Amino acid sequence: MSEKSLVRIDKWLWAVRIFKTRNQATTACKKGKILIKNKPVKPSRIINIDDIVVIKKLPVVYTYRVKELLEKRVAARQVNQYIEDLTSDEELKKLKIRQVQNFIIREKGMGRPTKKERRTLDRLKN
Repeated sequence: MSEKSLVRIDKWLWAVRIFKTRNQATTACKKGKILIKNKPVKPSRIINIDDIVVIKKLPVVYTYRVKELLEKRVAARQVNQYIEDLTSDEELKKLKIRQVQNFIIREKGMGRPTKKERRTLDRLKN
């Protein structure tokens, strides 16, 4: 892709598979969850190579550097050619902690939790 081509941030976020749909990327921009240079951006914002994009997907705040621009969605294997992940290890640990908290061990043969058990588990989680 030539350097003179213009790519919108919502389209780029979708193309590098950060969001599943372009509509989700647009919505995140409108809600102020996408930052460039510590400022919230509109979905129509044109991005440049070497821009640092901060994405707030709670509980983690992801940080990426734009290596190349692209408009069309690429395979998951090729994503690393277009972005550089700058997300800190501390942020990634938050995601792992959240996954472990949602994992509940039930003894074999116990079956699915009843409605009452589910409510109790939900109270313990929150």
